[in-house]
Amino acid sequence: MKLQRLFVLVLCLTLAGPSAAAEINVYSARIESLIKPLLDQFTEQTDIKVNLVTGEADALLKRLELEGRNSPADLLITTDVGRLHQAETRGLLQAVESGVLHEQIPSAYRDPEGFWFGLSLRARVIAYARERVSADELSTYEALADENWRGRVCIRSSSNVYNQSLVASLIAHNGVEATQDWADGLVKNFARSPQGGDRDQISAVAAGQCDLAVVNTYYIAGMLASPKQNEVNAAMTVGVFWPNQNRRGAHVNISGAGVTKAAKNKAEAIQLLEFMLSDEAQRWYADQNHEYPVKPGISVSNLLEQWGEFKADDLNLSTLGDNNAEAVRIMDRAGWR
Repeated sequence: MKLQRLFVLVLCLTLAGPSAAAEINVYSARIESLIKPLLDQFTEQTDIKVNLVTGEADALLKRLELEGRNSPADLLITTDVGRLHQAETRGLLQAVESGVLHEQIPSAYRDPEGFWFGLSLRARVIAYARERVSADELSTYEALADENWRGRVCIRSSSNVYNQSLVASLIAHNGVEATQDWADGLVKNFARSPQGGDRDQISAVAAGQCDLAVVNTYYIAGMLASPKQNEVNAAMTVGVFWPNQNRRGAHVNISGAGVTKAAKNKAEAIQLLEFMLSDEAQRWYADQNHEYPVKPGISVSNLLEQWGEFKADDLNLSTLGDNNAEAVRIMDRAGWR
């Protein structure tokens, strides 16, 4: 009788065939070259296949909305806390529990309720023309609105989420009225109408079109490490200044991720998130993307090391999402286009 039951069990397993290989579906607003090598390492270590879809952040959020509960996506990776906040408020993410993520990511860089988690840090700094500006003339983001910088500042448009998050941080620290005054003054100091990306602002400083630019550090590092000599030459003409070091510290943002509401492979998605907080993965972010590790104690790339240590604003980044709508209104009223 026992042999008969064993035969039936073996027969059922045989008919069922081999179990399906584990896999995970990732929507990423990061370009493929900045994320796929890390996903490939994860697959090598775990045998979990990663299917990657890349696209613009807004398009991916819209896609998740349209797909609803039928979305194949398990994990959303994007490049600014503002987008993660939008995903959360639009009901596209689910809260998850992970001791690894809570222990290894400082509280300022993850959602208090577990909807999203920072994977790397980027600082928004002042790039200045070495030949025309002394670092002694610089101090804070707020001082960029002073009259002595009239017609000397380059910056991206108000539609850029990095700038929206910077303004949102100023609202948190200084209030709406003071931030409106700052934005009004900053717009008066524009050397030209906002245009292009951060690399374009750096190139404009190098070309003498402006003396200051507000940019993320990894763009400067990327230009310095570029195979294009014109980008290297442009980046070498600018210095990096860390604002607000005497008080709250420089504004920082994250690339981050969250498990989708529709995730069919939730456990694997959390496993991938935890892998991206490993020492190996954090060093890869630092060395390859020239971003700052979100996990304390990981060394930065040689390029970033040249700029020295800095004090970072410890404002919980969820506040930036909360203040995003008001930040956009302030920028619109100031005529920041």
